[in-house]
Amino acid sequence: MSKTILLVEDEESLQFYLKSELSFENYTVTQCFNGKNALDLLESKTYDLVILDWMLPERSGIDVLRRLRRQGSNIPVIIMTARSEVDDKVTGLDSGANDYITKPFEIEELLARIRVLLRVAKTNPKDEYSYNDLILNRKTHRVTLMNQSILLTQREFDLLNYFLENIDVVVSRDEILDSVWGIDFSGQYNTVDVNVRHLRQKLYLPDRSYIQTERSLGYVLRVDFNE
Repeated sequence: MSKTILLVEDEESLQFYLKSELSFENYTVTQCFNGKNALDLLESKTYDLVILDWMLPERSGIDVLRRLRRQGSNIPVIIMTARSEVDDKVTGLDSGANDYITKPFEIEELLARIRVLLRVAKTNPKDEYSYNDLILNRKTHRVTLMNQSILLTQREFDLLNYFLENIDVVVSRDEILDSVWGIDFSGQYNTVDVNVRHLRQKLYLPDRSYIQTERSLGYVLRVDFNE
């Protein structure tokens, strides 16, 4: 069955070029030229992936993305923009983008990024994870610990989701960066450590810890009960 992509781009020449290339790869493409219509389409129809330009008429791509995540949607989103500064990339990823591609780009790179995100989505169909009194629901975007709600940032939510996908598996910082921040992330290497520390603080319980450090290897989600 053909995968469906919502392509949101206001530059007509690029819009129709990308639609042609994506259609050639057997994707079913819905075209959209502004942020307001993008939200309307996302509320009325289900897509497998969204390619979302940052600078759009009526509502920016970042506004669309943030509203999408607030509503609990976990649809894969690639932000597409001419902004190439690290701070811009961090803003896009922290707003809930799964990946980020800078204009101009080769179509082969975009297609590769699409394949990666669709492959991840295919192998990770669960909407809810439950582990030792910790529950994460991707649809409602809600996390509870011992039946108490835990407020997480989008990045902390994505990080916890990744750990829950890999319970008892030691994952390196590089693996976490690639899977949670995206393969094009070029910020500080200690970003993982900082976010893990914040996540640990929010998941604190006097009798147990959830995220363990494996020295020289990385991190693992494994409950360690305090004696």
